[in-house]
Amino acid sequence: MQIGCDPKSDSTNTLRGGKFIPTVLDTLRAGGKVETGQIVHKGFNGILCVEAGGPEPGVGCAGRGIITAIELLASRNVFSEYKPDVVIYDVLGDVVCGGFAMPIREGVAEQVYTVSSSDFMAIYAANNLFKGIKKYSNSGGALFSGIIANSINQPIQKEIIQDFARTTKSTIAQFVPRSLSVTRAELQGKTTIEAEPDSEQAEIYRKLAKAIINNKKKYVPSPLEPEELKAWAEGWSDKLLGQRDEASTNCNLECVTPASGL
Repeated sequence: MQIGCDPKSDSTNTLRGGKFIPTVLDTLRAGGKVETGQIVHKGFNGILCVEAGGPEPGVGCAGRGIITAIELLASRNVFSEYKPDVVIYDVLGDVVCGGFAMPIREGVAEQVYTVSSSDFMAIYAANNLFKGIKKYSNSGGALFSGIIANSINQPIQKEIIQDFARTTKSTIAQFVPRSLSVTRAELQGKTTIEAEPDSEQAEIYRKLAKAIINNKKKYVPSPLEPEELKAWAEGWSDKLLGQRDEASTNCNLECVTPASGL
């Protein structure tokens, strides 16, 4: 079962042929008795899909949709009824309000993974997530299990995210490269495994799924304070600028040759 916890309500689109499903909040706003079948929909390969939804644009709290959805699913005994093998809560990366942090704060989730590239703003969001996990860890909150390093195609990108993991005492669950297979699949409204099951990218996702199922690591990472994160980023900036200048110097030495007869 996949539960989309994003106001855009598009977490499960590629499991449903690119189609949106009625969200929990939209169904409640419509009035009347809410049946389980109105909010739980079957997608590709029998995966159960739920979208928490959000308020109308400019009105209310988006995080409230997650709270409402989780409470409703629990009150209807949805998990007992459907008995899913795994429940995935697809939550926004930035922990900016209590609603988005609910699966972590209330211990609803057993493990937490963050999807992050090596870009600074993605790492900044991951560090914020670590702060949320650390804050709620002493009151029964969910613990961390690894970084899913996304869009990692260059060795330097791998080095950056590995260094961040070491610095925050966290781990890498899997490296996932950027691939046109994903782009093609999304344009068809499908997952990569449905659209291109024999592709290299599909195999990477299968490997990731097995790694998550077998991963028993649960721990509290060590988030960086703002000044520490700033210093860490500046260190990598200096290193990258140094490599660029060195490459430029080497190119000039190799490309400039003395004129004939001099």
